[in-house]
Amino acid sequence: MKEEIISLIASVLEIPEENIQENTNLVNDLGLESLDLVDLVAAFENKYGIEILDKDIKNLQTVKDIILYIEKKNV
Repeated sequence: MKEEIISLIASVLEIPEENIQENTNLVNDLGLESLDLVDLVAAFENKYGIEILDKDIKNLQTVKDIILYIEKKNV
C-alpha cells in the first residue's frame, strides 16, 4: 500500500516518486497548497473507496500519516 500511496501522491502533485518518503511532510517538503490537498484527498477517496473527514485532514501531515489513516479506514 505504501508504494501505491506514494505513486498516487507523485501523480497528483506531478513530482518524481523518488522525492517522496514515508517521513515526507506534504506542506514543508512538497509545498502542498490547499488546492493540491483537495485533489489529493479526492484521489485517495476515489482509489480506496473511503471518506476522509474534514476534521481528519489537518492530521494528515506526512506520507506515513496518510498510510496509517487509509489502512485504518480500510479495515
